Amino acid sequence: MAKKNELNELSLGYAGAAVSAIGMFLLGVGWNLGIYANAAMEMAKWHLLFSQSILGIFGGMIEAAIWGFIALYAIGWFYNKWA
Repeated sequence: MAKKNELNELSLGYAGAAVSAIGMFLLGVGWNLGIYANAAMEMAKWHLLFSQSILGIFGGMIEAAIWGFIALYAIGWFYNKWA
């Protein structure tokens, strides 16, 4: 039985993956439209797979989803251990 204040770290990880992928998609589309181009270029420096092409946008989405999942899963796991 789950504790009263326990987070579902798997669901939190999935939510982080979804939000990260959507954010990367919007940033990539904006880059192609000339919106937030400087932010997108900086993001491309930090993500190996992210670029202005369609394939680069989807690669960046996958990479961001993985990192988003790992980060929020870890946050949920630590919260459950320390709460």
